Amino acid sequence: MKVLLVLPVLVPLTTAALSLLSFRRAGRQRALGLVGSVLQLAVGIALLRAVHRGGIQSTQLGGWPAPYGITFVVDLFSALMVLLSGVIAVVTSIYSLADIDRERRAHGFYLLMHVLLMGTNGVFVTGDLFNLYVWFEVTLIASFVLLVLGNERPQMQGAIKYVAMNLISSALFLTGLGILYGSVHALNMADLSLKLPGLAPPIRFTLAMIFLVAFGIKAAVFPFFFWLPDSYHTPPVTVTALFAGLLTKVGVYALVRIFTLVFVGDAGATHALLLGIAAFTMAVGVLGAVSHREVRRILAFHSVSQVGYMVMGLGLFTLSSLSGAIFFVLHHAIIKSNLFFISGIMQSGGKDVRLDLQGGLLARSPGLSACFLVTALSLAGVPPLSGFWAKLILVRSGLEVGSRAAAAVVATSLAVGLVTLISMTKIWNEAFWKPAPAPVDADLAPRESGTRRRALRYAPVVFLTALGFTVGMAPEPLLDVVRRAAAQLADPTEYVRTVLGDGRP
Repeated sequence: MKVLLVLPVLVPLTTAALSLLSFRRAGRQRALGLVGSVLQLAVGIALLRAVHRGGIQSTQLGGWPAPYGITFVVDLFSALMVLLSGVIAVVTSIYSLADIDRERRAHGFYLLMHVLLMGTNGVFVTGDLFNLYVWFEVTLIASFVLLVLGNERPQMQGAIKYVAMNLISSALFLTGLGILYGSVHALNMADLSLKLPGLAPPIRFTLAMIFLVAFGIKAAVFPFFFWLPDSYHTPPVTVTALFAGLLTKVGVYALVRIFTLVFVGDAGATHALLLGIAAFTMAVGVLGAVSHREVRRILAFHSVSQVGYMVMGLGLFTLSSLSGAIFFVLHHAIIKSNLFFISGIMQSGGKDVRLDLQGGLLARSPGLSACFLVTALSLAGVPPLSGFWAKLILVRSGLEVGSRAAAAVVATSLAVGLVTLISMTKIWNEAFWKPAPAPVDADLAPRESGTRRRALRYAPVVFLTALGFTVGMAPEPLLDVVRRAAAQLADPTEYVRTVLGDGRP
């Protein structure tokens, strides 16, 4: 067994177990949370390096040969997602040291955080659909408890919608698994890629639609998106930033994986539908953003809108568009987590305050203003920041496809980018540029509760801003890896050969 492939799950599992043993010792839990996150980042770097140099890696747990037993398989896309998980884990752990209150720490915030990370990493490295379902459930349980941690009324309302929609998703997923196994007697994704083309087209298309709805709910695509903006603004900013960086990406990852490896026989129908879903997701999300006046609600609706760009890359289904989708996932996780961290510094007490009650942040906090401006412009796709390159790749891919559907989704993406810029300008004008209301409400001012706490809040923001800016100024190294990852998705031959070997069933 290749131990490195198991470490993305083993490291957060061990951290969570040690946090449980230190349940009454808040200081030790905080230290464990940070150390475990750093170790996970190190594992992500090592895994990406190994796959980049040695190709796709696979291992079988329990000694059963593929396609039987539990398969862990990591290609470049998986490795990039594990690395992204490590980055988000580290910055979230640092920010949480100043943001998570004593009560939430006492009720196991760091334990739950690493259970969530274990679940997301399990999704990224698993090679069969049943264990993908298991890791989804681990993620759901941990995220639900994180949402309600603190037991405040708005949290409970948001969590009810969140868990209800995700339970529907889980039920559909399990139903699809039953039909799939009954039809082809396989759940290993590499094995399914060989067996599913022999299935009757109506059954195959029905299964594709079941999994599209199941994963679409988790990714918050149209028309299943409404749980996200109703949930993301209710917990502490640390939790929201963690969710924005990882949770919707798990759903997108599952969509990309299954519609490039398993359900590719009916690409003309399924991927055309994905293009339509992408266009509506982009449009509805950005319209929801411009209609609201609270920062975190605006950012939550933008999360919905930006998922549409990721699905657009999958729907176009070319090598270039898949590169754009992967690049967009990485860019969005960094940018959106950073924007939520900034929103937490802008406000106090976890309140999502209306923009008309804010102002004067440019004068009071120029460093924070600069970080917000760079990050917001990147979200809108202003050149030469990272969001520009992500959108440019997708737009060029759509124009190269040349169909009416592709042209329509490209036009939608350009219009949505413009409205996103208008929405971000609204936040800038109201919260940063205009003079502060007189007198300034202490709850609306940036938190000034001590040098150490300010440093812990600002450090992740400065780091993510610098990271996003660097990717925008010098995108080629990341683009090179992303193109190779897209090539592995577009031609899954190496993936199948690595998992099943020469003795394919």
